[in-house]
Amino acid sequence: MLDTLDRLLPSSFPAIRRGRTQTLQINLGYRCNQQCLHCHVAAGPNRSEVMSAEAIDLVIDILGRQLFTTLDLTGGAPELNPDFRRLVARAADLGVEIIDRCNLTILDEPDQEDLAAFLAEHRVRIVASLPCYLEDNVDRQRGKGVFASSIDGLKKLNALGYGNFASPLQLDLVYNPQGPTLPPAQGGLEADYRRVLQDRYGVRFNHLLALANLPIQRFGSTLLSRGEFDDYMALLKRNHKDANLDQVMCRSLISVDWQGYLYDCDFNQMLGLTLEADGKKRLHLADLSALSLLDNPIRVADHCFGCTAGQGSSCGGALSDN
Repeated sequence: MLDTLDRLLPSSFPAIRRGRTQTLQINLGYRCNQQCLHCHVAAGPNRSEVMSAEAIDLVIDILGRQLFTTLDLTGGAPELNPDFRRLVARAADLGVEIIDRCNLTILDEPDQEDLAAFLAEHRVRIVASLPCYLEDNVDRQRGKGVFASSIDGLKKLNALGYGNFASPLQLDLVYNPQGPTLPPAQGGLEADYRRVLQDRYGVRFNHLLALANLPIQRFGSTLLSRGEFDDYMALLKRNHKDANLDQVMCRSLISVDWQGYLYDCDFNQMLGLTLEADGKKRLHLADLSALSLLDNPIRVADHCFGCTAGQGSSCGGALSDN
């Protein structure tokens, strides 16, 4: 895999600083039952990295100190971590909002047949990746049969109350472009998703989150191999909007890798750009309680333009209406 970091630094991205931190985003490991072209984590079935039980104990301790209101679980497939359910149950007991970034097909994996019911029991918000509402497009990007399995997963979640606006169980879908383009307007795309998924499959969801692909890891390497990297970076920079800077996720989120080290966001995590604070350059979960991060400078590089281009992009979807 070709590394893109040397093409992203030095950067012309505007300097930004951290606001009040609310979300603790934990990467529970890189193992996944899928291997997607756009994956900025380069996750897959053969990855062995996994967060240890000891590190998860630190996460639970930090949540108990009420330093964060939201726990955002990602991977790989975060559900494949052996301590995933223990962490979710403890976080739920502590009254923390829990987000599971789920690929949907994990719900059909062996030994995961009761996963959907477990998530519903603990009122976990599910953010589910479904890069298109058309079967051919999804299978081309993620593998044959993935779309059908994803629809089965959505129906299973719907049967438990997910996607029903009268229910507390929230189900959001995530769209990624197929190639080096910006996402279309989130509102219009959500209407298309809702119409097609309801009419063809009887599937419901709450919101669609449109995310841009960032030029790092597997996607960045693909751009380099196809000679499209420079054109994509030019597209991102040309469409940068300063108005999006106030809402980028790194201003209110701390990202933690599977070893427990801290980053300003999960994209920086994949580039090895660790969070720097209090004169230290490699900080760990064990340091978090003592850190003063309000107004701390955020490390930036040219990949950050992927979060501010056009309507903007973050873990919560678009940042603006256009």
